[in-house]
Amino acid sequence: MNCTSVVIADRHPVVLQGLASVLEARNGFKVVACCSTGTSCIEAIRNLTPDIAVIDIAMPGLTGLEIITVANSEGLATRVVFFTAVIEERQLALSAAAGAYGVILKDVALETLVQSLREVATGQRLLPPPSIDHAIPSEQKNIAITESVLTVLTERERQIMRLVSEGLSNKEIGRRLNIADGTIKQHLHHIYQKLEISNRTVLAALAISHIERGGLLEDQAPIIHCD
Repeated sequence: MNCTSVVIADRHPVVLQGLASVLEARNGFKVVACCSTGTSCIEAIRNLTPDIAVIDIAMPGLTGLEIITVANSEGLATRVVFFTAVIEERQLALSAAAGAYGVILKDVALETLVQSLREVATGQRLLPPPSIDHAIPSEQKNIAITESVLTVLTERERQIMRLVSEGLSNKEIGRRLNIADGTIKQHLHHIYQKLEISNRTVLAALAISHIERGGLLEDQAPIIHCD
């Protein structure tokens, strides 16, 4: 039997140790790292390239959603599964849009947990896109899900998100949109809150991922250039 390498990340030591013990006691799994912060988790994924990463969605440092967004932007092949006590519909949509292979609740039976990870190891996804017809091709589903998440943003916030993805600074964005630097900072703060992220690197990665899937961040609204 092929051995599936796993990185585990959870902010609670008891959960972290317990999950590691469960997987190590099963044939076919090798836990290569246990992480207590989001930062150490993304470093482990970069350095160890595990087959699967089982991540608490509410990690300190970088959240689970930020970890998967960074991993996707860097082309890392690790399959991410979120392991969480509770999840809201919006978080579920964000997880699917980001490309997570599944969301497993922490109160699930041990055998169900293990079987779910075995399925992920073979390439199966546990997370069907919510409220999307299964007849729609997966690429279109991903676009539709991301669009539904981004509807919380205003048109101006979408414009700023796109310009951030192009590598522009706040001052450069302000000149492009003819608005003050302080206003850009306020918009970014609102965007971070709405998308539940904490920095512009993750925002840029999310925007690039969305654009590469064929999505639009704005309705082609004109951008004002100030010379």
